[in-house]
Amino acid sequence: MTDAATPTMTFHPQPQAGQPKPWAFPAPVRGRLGNGLTLLRADRPGQQVVAVEINLVAPLESEPEGLDGVATIMARALSEGTDKHDAEEFAAELERCGATLDAHADHSGVRVSLEVPASRLTRALGLLADALRAPAFPDGEVERLVRNRLDEIPHELANPGRRAAMALSKELFPATARMSRPRQGTQETVARIDAAAVRAFYEAHVRPGTATAVVVGDFAGVDLDAALEETLGAWAGSTAEPVAASPIVADDTGRVVIVDRPGAVQTQLLIGRIGPDRHDRVWPAQVLGTYCLGGTLTSRLDRVLREEKGYTYGVRSFGQVLRSSADGTGAAMLAISGSVDTASTGPALEDLWKVLRTLAEEGLTDAERDVAVQNLVGVAPLKYETAAAVAGTLADQVEQELPDDFQAQLYRRMAETGTVEATAAAVSAFPVDRLVTVLVGDAAQIAEPVRKLGIGEVSVVKG
Repeated sequence: MTDAATPTMTFHPQPQAGQPKPWAFPAPVRGRLGNGLTLLRADRPGQQVVAVEINLVAPLESEPEGLDGVATIMARALSEGTDKHDAEEFAAELERCGATLDAHADHSGVRVSLEVPASRLTRALGLLADALRAPAFPDGEVERLVRNRLDEIPHELANPGRRAAMALSKELFPATARMSRPRQGTQETVARIDAAAVRAFYEAHVRPGTATAVVVGDFAGVDLDAALEETLGAWAGSTAEPVAASPIVADDTGRVVIVDRPGAVQTQLLIGRIGPDRHDRVWPAQVLGTYCLGGTLTSRLDRVLREEKGYTYGVRSFGQVLRSSADGTGAAMLAISGSVDTASTGPALEDLWKVLRTLAEEGLTDAERDVAVQNLVGVAPLKYETAAAVAGTLADQVEQELPDDFQAQLYRRMAETGTVEATAAAVSAFPVDRLVTVLVGDAAQIAEPVRKLGIGEVSVVKG
């Protein structure tokens, strides 16, 4: 009997990384249709799913008194039938195109988003144009959307993260300011909304002359100019100017608000204030410094509160634009969020404040800065692989009155930002004596330990 041949294995050379290709955020081509609709387009070869974003200047601040949430209901009702199709027919037509259509309202305005295969772009643009040009707003459909929204509210109030966000907005902004109240309305205000109110809001704010369309994708084989003119170009409306935004006013006096949830085993933390928006020169350094503080698993907050102390699964710091404007009336929410077990609430907050004080005293390290640049700038090409990601960012720039090359310049400026500059921006963003702290948890267990920390006067509200 002969031994079987010893098997052999041939190893092929391990692939090596090549030289990175130059990359920059896509520069759009700007134009205007005959009806006054501003147009931004970015041709992205290979992106066979085209993304379209429509910015409507219909901010929440312009909602009639007592009808908070009407912008949200209007946005949702845009796809509930037109002068050509009822709600079911409209949904069926979208499905035949392989398209999705979504809309939402925020402080800056209403955003309508369409995604569709390039081969069916013209047909889908026609449906989008109908929804903007002649939405039906049927009484029955509006009533259904109102009921749906009323059903959502109790679930949002039960969610600790959402409840904390509502409480922080209420604390930061004056009661008369729209930003102090829930974006999508309350039980009381939503219940008042009917089809007449939705139509009135639409007629007052939705028109091509103050709107912008962003179109991104592969336009090979598509006569985009003709498609836009025969669809969105047929949309007509008044030439009235949009409502002027009011300056954002906030009170970030250091204090603590506990939203009482008796028996809660965890405490939701949300610590915030308002700061500069994207028009401010400090924004790139602020993004970088905030990321070093709490933007990833390797950040300082996570390293201390999660890895060393085991208080939490994760804590994050971030900056979220509330409204951005070239005239200086904009602002961003700067915040730290996370959750800890109830017994660790006091110690976790104490250590969090220690992290902020240490940051001010010792600064960031060059290694922290380098990791942040690599994570934010180095992976940007992956972030913008899809047409939808590019279109969404371009639409954000339009909404926030930023130049078309803002995102490209932002990455360049972040890459050039030094450690000292990033430290100064992070310290300025989160001053230890100017932070409003919201805790959603069991007040009976957490109130006294928090009072002993001396981070601000403590008040308790019902959950």
